Amino acid sequence: MDVLSARLAAFVLSVVAVICAATAAHAIEPIKISRDNVALDLSRAVQIYQNQGENFQVSTAPGPDGIVRRIEVEANDERSSGDWAVFALANTTDEQIDRLIVAPHFRLVNSGIFWPDLGSSRIAAITPSEGFALDRQASPDADVFLVTLNPGTVVTFIGELASPNLPQVYLWDPEAYKDSVNSYTLYRGIVIGIAGLLALFLTILFVVKGTSMFPATAALSWAVLAYISVDFGFLNKIIEISPGNEQMWRAGTEVGLAATFVVFLFAYLNLNRWHGHFSYGAFVWVCGLFLIAGVAIIDPAVAAGIARISFAATAITGLGLIVLLGIRGYDRAIMLIPSWVMVLIWLTGSWMAITGMIDNDVVQPALGGGLILIILLIGFTVMQHAFAGGALHQGLFSDMERQALAVVGSGDIVFDWDVLRDRVVTKPDISMQLGLPPNSLGGPARTWLPALHSDDRDTFRTTLDVVLEHRRGKVAQSFRLRGADGHYHWFSLRARPVVGSDGEVIRCVGTMVEVTEQKKAEERLLHDAVHDNLTGLPNRELFMNRLEAIISVARSEDKIQPTVFVIDIDRFKQVNDGLGISAGDTILLTIARRLHRLLKPKDSLSRFAGDQFALMLLSEQDPARIAGVADAIKQAIRAPINFAKREIVLTASIGLITWTNSQNTAEDMVKDAELAMHQAKRFGGDRIEPFRPAFRSVGTDRLQLESDLRRATERKEFTLAYQPIVRLEDGTVAGFEALLRWDHPRRGSIPPSDFIPVAESCGLIVQLGLFAMQRAAEDLANWQKQIGDAPLSVSVNLSSRQLIRRDLVSDVRSVIARANLKPRCFRLELTESLVMDNPEQTNHVLSKLKQLGIGLSLDDFGTGYSSLAYLTRFPFDTIKIDKSFVDDTTPKRAVLLKSMVSMAHELGLSVVAEGVADENDALELRQMGCEYVQSYMFGAPIPGDQVLRMLKEQYPLAPA
Repeated sequence: MDVLSARLAAFVLSVVAVICAATAAHAIEPIKISRDNVALDLSRAVQIYQNQGENFQVSTAPGPDGIVRRIEVEANDERSSGDWAVFALANTTDEQIDRLIVAPHFRLVNSGIFWPDLGSSRIAAITPSEGFALDRQASPDADVFLVTLNPGTVVTFIGELASPNLPQVYLWDPEAYKDSVNSYTLYRGIVIGIAGLLALFLTILFVVKGTSMFPATAALSWAVLAYISVDFGFLNKIIEISPGNEQMWRAGTEVGLAATFVVFLFAYLNLNRWHGHFSYGAFVWVCGLFLIAGVAIIDPAVAAGIARISFAATAITGLGLIVLLGIRGYDRAIMLIPSWVMVLIWLTGSWMAITGMIDNDVVQPALGGGLILIILLIGFTVMQHAFAGGALHQGLFSDMERQALAVVGSGDIVFDWDVLRDRVVTKPDISMQLGLPPNSLGGPARTWLPALHSDDRDTFRTTLDVVLEHRRGKVAQSFRLRGADGHYHWFSLRARPVVGSDGEVIRCVGTMVEVTEQKKAEERLLHDAVHDNLTGLPNRELFMNRLEAIISVARSEDKIQPTVFVIDIDRFKQVNDGLGISAGDTILLTIARRLHRLLKPKDSLSRFAGDQFALMLLSEQDPARIAGVADAIKQAIRAPINFAKREIVLTASIGLITWTNSQNTAEDMVKDAELAMHQAKRFGGDRIEPFRPAFRSVGTDRLQLESDLRRATERKEFTLAYQPIVRLEDGTVAGFEALLRWDHPRRGSIPPSDFIPVAESCGLIVQLGLFAMQRAAEDLANWQKQIGDAPLSVSVNLSSRQLIRRDLVSDVRSVIARANLKPRCFRLELTESLVMDNPEQTNHVLSKLKQLGIGLSLDDFGTGYSSLAYLTRFPFDTIKIDKSFVDDTTPKRAVLLKSMVSMAHELGLSVVAEGVADENDALELRQMGCEYVQSYMFGAPIPGDQVLRMLKEQYPLAPA
């Protein structure tokens, strides 16, 4: 019976062994490797067999012949835990491959929270199914074994484990592993170096500043340094740590980090100032952590788990305290917010790492670097307290320190308000700068109020009160101070409050800079934007804005009835042609002064256009008195004007309208007054015409023209004609000026002098100008494709409405880009009168246009009143001499033309002469150095298709 039982037992055991072998053979799948595999993660391919004892049997992976073999391995290392790891590798290449099997001793990823895996030696030895046991390579941080795989072999490896856990196994190329170790060594060295410097610096700061906040910060920095040194394996290089004690050191540093974190939070927020129970709670918490440090000697995993829970609890508790104290206005809590946000981010990343949500080799050194960043932010926060106190808190501020602060601020006047003593000090003394007696503005802050402008007093007082009330923020204010001569000076104050240890503002320190010139420049630019540059009167936009405001009041106030006069000087163009534009401007100034004398405080005068004025009358409501004002306007203009020993008598056509409920807007009212003015001109001028509804039918031609203009673009009625600009040297065409033409379907060709003013007044000139630029650029690009890259350019005239548009530069850039045209081939022409309407804005716009690379031409040169004074300020590259100088028959003609050409060349400008009528004039201009001419003698404006034929004749060898 005993023999039968024994045989049965042996049979059962053999069956079980066969089943296990079959299962193992089926489960083990070899990992195929090649020379391109630099690093392979074998963690998921390794099979762990626990509690198998000293002898272990396992089936190998199928070899190249498909046979599964059974091998037995015996434990030879005293560190063996009775646990085994099995994996297989297959060399699919025809070359021998050397690889390193690497098992890190410690890995933060997936280490756990409550009983964390603090690391140890993982693999005692590795036995292959073929050959000898693998040689261990020297490494303090991992178990490293060198394996050589012959070509076409499949080898099963049985690892004798030194601990039950094997978190990660890698198969590395030896050179790549060496490079990886070196790169991490450099990174770890840098991080440890920064951590050491921070710890040393904060310790020195603690020696200098003895308050509790600084030693707590220094202790935290040393704890971080110790943790990183252990985590990065640096501590082994300083002291000898026996195998198996790494877990104790790691747990101890984690406990120290958690304890110093609690101490820092308590000391920095000064929690005992709010309630004594905070002190007891923090003391018990820290003492408990120190007791846990003793547990680390017995059970490091338990100590490390409690330390990790404590760190998270401290971070969450600190978040609640910072929010609570920050709401109460405690500055220290507010300043700690950036650092604590970083702590919470780091804590989230650590939790994701130790729970296995983030699984890579970069996260562990990255978390170490994150700790350094936290300490760096905390160090900056603490340094603010270190260097914001001292003499500043005690009110001892020397003149030299004030001067140093002024250099750090803005380099001008130091403003120092001692709030506790209510004493203001400025260095240098601002009273002297204002011409006041020395130290007139020293003493209490209220002594500044009488010197402040009345509009700035309340703002100044309120700003300082708000800073004192909120105990934070900055003072950023501009105000005016009255000087001894009665004039006001603008100053810009930039200051910040200094908070004492009790949380109250004790000083307000900053700098003052005089910005009078900047303010004047701003006011000048603002004035020029809404005022006429010649007369200083409001322009049309400002007049319309004021009239619209008056009309809105008139709708509810019966006593307010504005009357609008539109005044146009008769035959003023003859004055410009006969005496010159400069004389015309002088006469316009005289007329503006005469009209301004007729105004009363409520009235307003504006200059609409060249010789057109508008007057808004509010001071008179009676029709008879309004008529008297109209007659006074007429007589003021008719009064003779003496100029250059000549007596000039002018007349005016005046249209007027008084507001009624039928006029809805200011635009309607002005249009009706303009209709009345045009009617006065039709009757011969020198008359006053009140508006009558019948005038609207008289102006239907203009309205119809405006309506036709709006549809002309859609109907493609506009075309461009091109007048050649010819080189005097050889008679070749250098470029063209694009001229807008309108071929009306019923009225035929309409000259630009008729439709351009209508387009200007109704706002269509911007659309027409954009059309002209786009079409001219496209035509020139097409010509260049036909004749090759010839040195040609095209010029387009610019209107006043286009010049004041903000989108002009982007429009020009878009036109050039769409046509694929080189910027140097595209030019814009501006008349001298247009440039001088608003020189500041014109210079700004032209500079931006010049940056695009396009050309700029100044048309009608010599006809303006101040062209020479402003010529060097504007970025023109070409001037066009007006034909009136070429047609001049006086003896001074040649001297004047030669002077213009010479001056232009001295300024680096090229010259185009207009209106050349015969060969003698052309020859004379060429001898003077004039480069180009443009006139009917050298070519009349022609359509684009004729231009192409002309260019093909000039460039016969150009590609077809």
